[in-house]
Amino acid sequence: MERPIRVLVAKPGLDGHDRGAKVIARALRDAGMEVIYTGLQQTPQMIVEAALQEDVDCIGLSILSGAHMTLLPKIMQLLKANEGDDVLVVAGGIISDEDARSLRQEHGIAEIFGPGASTHTITDFIRANIKRPAVEG
Repeated sequence: MERPIRVLVAKPGLDGHDRGAKVIARALRDAGMEVIYTGLQQTPQMIVEAALQEDVDCIGLSILSGAHMTLLPKIMQLLKANEGDDVLVVAGGIISDEDARSLRQEHGIAEIFGPGASTHTITDFIRANIKRPAVEG
């Protein structure tokens, strides 16, 4: 039997609002995924360390502080430096279309979900984009 998709939900930076992250964490859990929630005010280093220690398939970043163009690229750099390039990274929050485009194209964030994004859309995206090794047998 294949293990459930493991998702780390994190709040990078000094953002103190976590209601959306908790809603997403619950929706992912209800969809059968294992969810690790790191809590508020995580540094990029803390997020990457937790993701690698927990052997997650996906990191979901929730950010409302406006520091997404600093914190999200740093997380991606640290993942790459620690051989975590196979981890799918998605983000949500208040992110302009221009910044979202840059984060996807230049920094490797797989998708950006804005306010009002459907939890079904998010879970479906994660399921469709997780790279799993082929099961032998």
